[in-house]
Amino acid sequence: MTTLTTYALRLPKSIKAAAEELSKADGTSLNQFVATAVAEKIAVLKTTAYFEERANRAKARALRGEPSALLAALSRAGGEPPREGDERPEGLAPVTNSAATARKRAAAKAVTPLRRASKKKPA
Repeated sequence: MTTLTTYALRLPKSIKAAAEELSKADGTSLNQFVATAVAEKIAVLKTTAYFEERANRAKARALRGEPSALLAALSRAGGEPPREGDERPEGLAPVTNSAATARKRAAAKAVTPLRRASKKKPA
């Protein structure tokens, strides 16, 4: 069970009025609305920190010349059939070979400078 605590929150009248209006439209109490808003903000900040940390680790690996799992995935040949549940929805137009080829060429151009940079050894 969650332990609840109280916190006296001071809000400008305009923000409190807007929050009350939105909570009423949402069918929740002002308290629940504010608690949810705080939880959403926490999730955003933690997600941002997570992706920043992952990006920093990837940059550090690239500087050390270590292979990138993302670049490896982007440059793989493919040809494997989709796994169960990953099939294209019925009625969706198939990707033509020319479009697939154009995407592969664009991806190769975008990846090439990164490959070159990742092969350099740090001084």
